[in-house]
Amino acid sequence: MAHTSLYRKYRPATFDDVVGQQHIERTLRNAVAEGTVAHAYLFTGPRGTGKTTTARLLAKALLCERGPSGEPDGTCEQCKEIAEGIHPDVFELDAASRTGVDNVREEIIGRVQFAPTRGRYKVYIIDEVHMLSAAAFNALLKTLEEPPPHVVFVL
Repeated sequence: MAHTSLYRKYRPATFDDVVGQQHIERTLRNAVAEGTVAHAYLFTGPRGTGKTTTARLLAKALLCERGPSGEPDGTCEQCKEIAEGIHPDVFELDAASRTGVDNVREEIIGRVQFAPTRGRYKVYIIDEVHMLSAAAFNALLKTLEEPPPHVVFVL
């Protein structure tokens, strides 16, 4: 029997599963359902409060094959690939370990102008964004302020 960490086993799979963040869940769900998704979101809070998980749920809601309904079904191919971390239109950058300007240029700025491969959006999840060097954040700033219409950043 394969070992599964508790945080993976009990990680929220839908917005309804998110605990203690009802206002955030409702805001994101409504934005997706109404087609008023912002080009960037900044999630803040203590470690372990579900920031990255919520970012992945937003990516699922945006790219779900069932359509942008505000709630990902979790069973379509797009949702499964996002959950496994292998979706071609969802990019996760761990800014804590990849803090340099070259990382930002290579992994974000160099790719952002291309259209999504399979979905309606490309979603860039930049985890621990506060750890980026000043030069890396300055390199990201123009792209963050004026992204292409098919790009959503979650910081």
